[in-house]
Amino acid sequence: MGIFGAMTTAISGLRAQSFALEQISGNIANSQTVGFKRNETSFVNLVADAAPLRQTSGGVDAFTRATNTVQGDVVNSTVGTHLSISGDGYFIVENATGSADGNPLFSGVSNYTRRGDFELDRNGYLVNGSGYYLKGLTLDPTTGNVNGSLPSVIQISNDFIPARATTTIDYRANLASYPLTASADSGVANSELLAGPWTNDPTTDNATPANRYVQYSDVSKFLDQTISGGATTVFDSAGAPVNVQLRWGKIDSAASGGTESWNLFYLQDSTTSTAADPVWRNVGTEYTFSTAGKMTAPTGNVTISNLTVNGVSIGDVTLNHGAAGVTQFADPNGVARVTDIDQNGFAAGELVGVSMGENGRIIASYTNGESIGLAQVPLASFNGDNALAKLNGGAFAETQQSGAAILGAQGSIVGQSLEGSNTDIADEFTKLIVTQQAYAAGTRIVSSSDEMLKEALNMLR
Repeated sequence: MGIFGAMTTAISGLRAQSFALEQISGNIANSQTVGFKRNETSFVNLVADAAPLRQTSGGVDAFTRATNTVQGDVVNSTVGTHLSISGDGYFIVENATGSADGNPLFSGVSNYTRRGDFELDRNGYLVNGSGYYLKGLTLDPTTGNVNGSLPSVIQISNDFIPARATTTIDYRANLASYPLTASADSGVANSELLAGPWTNDPTTDNATPANRYVQYSDVSKFLDQTISGGATTVFDSAGAPVNVQLRWGKIDSAASGGTESWNLFYLQDSTTSTAADPVWRNVGTEYTFSTAGKMTAPTGNVTISNLTVNGVSIGDVTLNHGAAGVTQFADPNGVARVTDIDQNGFAAGELVGVSMGENGRIIASYTNGESIGLAQVPLASFNGDNALAKLNGGAFAETQQSGAAILGAQGSIVGQSLEGSNTDIADEFTKLIVTQQAYAAGTRIVSSSDEMLKEALNMLR
């Protein structure tokens, strides 16, 4: 049986090397395929049962050894929706099973891939180069919180986003302890303060400082005795922009025996009978400061009731100063230095682009300058990555050996980048040479075995 055994063993070797050559061929062919994971060949010897002194080396069989956990090189991309994964994890995708009225139909069965060359199709789906549709978790457009826990195919709408009325203005500033107004004179006591005469708000009988109201005849004096507090554009419920101008007036000081106090005003009406007669309205809160420049009142946010500018009603707007947001420190320029003035309203907007933000969030950009998170892209992981079943197009399906998908992989998503194939051409050529030589040597064994059989047959002649 020695000659026949040698021939059988050699043939098993030829079969195994042929399998290895097929793997090398596929790896080289896919050296430029996005997210491709090469296959290695694992050789296993097959030994016949025999006594220890009669054992042979045996034949050989070849099996696939996956490299799904081996990272490919990550390269930058100019496409905002291209994604790659750094570390562990797979994108969750789904393949369309058909179409109806030009829209894809889905079965709900998830597959998994590292191929992240996703782009928007005509229906607003994110589809990669192999035709797989990206799945994710939708986000609440207002809070940014994730809705639900079951990923679904992401579809991005081209609809306008509706306008949002301004409800909050973030405002932080430092008020010069001695404001250099047009009327301020260091040689004249209290010349830096905003003086009367005052008249009551026409809508109330309360004559407290919170309701001080500058009438037309006092405008020039008011401007001379106050400093600019900045300006911002807010929006009404229809998305119409309204410019809000602010001014600060110091109304009392410790130097005059009182407290360090200020009033904040906004320009309520700039369309009065003459351009020189605008109306400035007090926001209704007195700001007080310690001699160290820290704000002592108000202790929380300030609400401007029914903010109205030039007849356009915005509604109640909260001035959010934050902790120590407004201070009164010395400033040689004598002005109000505004460090933050921002608001949360916007006009309606049309979709202009989609990109990937931090933490795997899909961000939509609109013509109104807003960027809104639409979906969260989760990553799946497996206990047995290399036991996943390969599918066409660089996708994988879970198997009993791989275990079920686990949401929340340790890897991270990198936007505007792609993971390349993990095939190393130089390494594949080395394996190709070794495989070719092993195959050629195996054919010599078959040839030699054949010659020896011929010699054995010739003995009978």
